[in-house]
Amino acid sequence: MDGSLGTFVYTANPARVIFGSGTWGRLPDEVERLGLKRVLILSTPPQADDAQALADRLGGRCAGVFSGAVMHTPVDVTEAALEIVHERGVDGFVAIGGGSTTGLGKALALRTDLPQIVIPTTYAGSEMTPILGETAGGKKTTQNTPKVLPEVVIYDVDLTMSLPRNLSGTSGINAIAHAVEALYARDRNPIIDMMAAEAVGALADALPRINIEPGDHDARAKALYGAWLCGACLGAVGMSIHHKLCHTLGGTFDLPHAETHSIVLPHALAYNAPAVPDVIERLKRVLNTDNPPLALYDLGAKVGAPRGLKDVGMPEDGIDRATELALANPYWNPRSLEESAIRGLLQRAWRGEPPVIE
Repeated sequence: MDGSLGTFVYTANPARVIFGSGTWGRLPDEVERLGLKRVLILSTPPQADDAQALADRLGGRCAGVFSGAVMHTPVDVTEAALEIVHERGVDGFVAIGGGSTTGLGKALALRTDLPQIVIPTTYAGSEMTPILGETAGGKKTTQNTPKVLPEVVIYDVDLTMSLPRNLSGTSGINAIAHAVEALYARDRNPIIDMMAAEAVGALADALPRINIEPGDHDARAKALYGAWLCGACLGAVGMSIHHKLCHTLGGTFDLPHAETHSIVLPHALAYNAPAVPDVIERLKRVLNTDNPPLALYDLGAKVGAPRGLKDVGMPEDGIDRATELALANPYWNPRSLEESAIRGLLQRAWRGEPPVIE
């Protein structure tokens, strides 16, 4: 806020958040509280057993399990799940997993207006936002609507204890990206600034500890707490060039979501650094560094994140296409979008080089 509170607007999204250890056991009470009788459990294929465990816990209030959620929320997958919703008289959803499963739950809620309960097992943060990104025909589009906000989010630290080192790291940096962009959002405000700074500090401290000792319960709790705050930031203010680039890259080249965010974030922050000196000063204090973009790049190395977009499947000849798409219908950004500079950003990100502040 340039050292002054000034004028701002803060709108809090409605949410019931349950945080702790063993909290997934409160699911039946939450289902009953919402008056649900025919709940569909959602998951990705690898988490089908977790979904079935929830189904068993709910007993007669469960209408079945759909374990077909995948990255980038393809519309055809949503339509397949929607058929089950209609066939079985489903009256609500429980999504367990990361951003892929949460995205499917949101897409179904958008089409049915049925309530959702989300049990995150990664640090994605999307469970706290009214944002939905869907993919069709190789193109990802996003929208912001309160219709997709979950009614209840159950954070259970115990469910994150088995999250692999690499996914913990990339999922956590993905969350940090939400907070970093919130700090220089057009509609930023002092409440979100405080939450974002707290979130970045919590995750930057916790993620390297988790990489060294995945069973560190305190670090896991701190990371999940930070991810919750990051998600709340993402849900309260607009995002900028980082998210535009990641949505473009993910939807166009089918790149893994969290890994793409981990790679792009340092470069996007470096791009905007000249336009947001107050944010850079704040991040210097939070990250205890003279160079926040480089510190985030180094954090990726500490947690074993991929270095470059080439490492996650993006072809080099896609850089020009990605530049073109990023400049089409752009998000608001604190620095004007310059074609040559965006191309340079993507080239460095593709090669896995350190970020450069220009």
